[in-house]
Amino acid sequence: MNITTQQRLATLQRIRKLSRLMDTAFRMPGTPFRFGWDPIIGLLPGLGDIINTFLSAYLLILALQFKLPRGILGWMIFNIVLEAIVGAVPLLGDFFDAYFKSNIRNLTLLEKHLYTVEPALVEVDRLNLVGTEAVHPEHLKEPALRSRN
Repeated sequence: MNITTQQRLATLQRIRKLSRLMDTAFRMPGTPFRFGWDPIIGLLPGLGDIINTFLSAYLLILALQFKLPRGILGWMIFNIVLEAIVGAVPLLGDFFDAYFKSNIRNLTLLEKHLYTVEPALVEVDRLNLVGTEAVHPEHLKEPALRSRN
């Protein structure tokens, strides 16, 4: 089943929003440190880590719509499994979740892949209004990211 560029962009935005909500929704006052709901939910004994792992898996399932290469998919799975295993350690795991941010890491992997193989998404979201990183003008000079005029 082929989906349109608009549907792909909507899926990407859904992944971005949920990743930010889970990993960077809040800022620690007086510091640049950001954290999300992931370490907070993880404070629930046992159940919190299961919920977080399922939410990360949901994001991975959404990302599968972009036909990721095995290498990127492997790193995304590794990030989720690592956070699930270390996150299961009481209290220490919650601090790890706050710093590791597997969902943001996976989002960055997805965005870098898409900016390389799907320039149409870059054209639609040229200002990267909802991306994890600013798209600098020199990055748009790369052949894969240049406008096809």
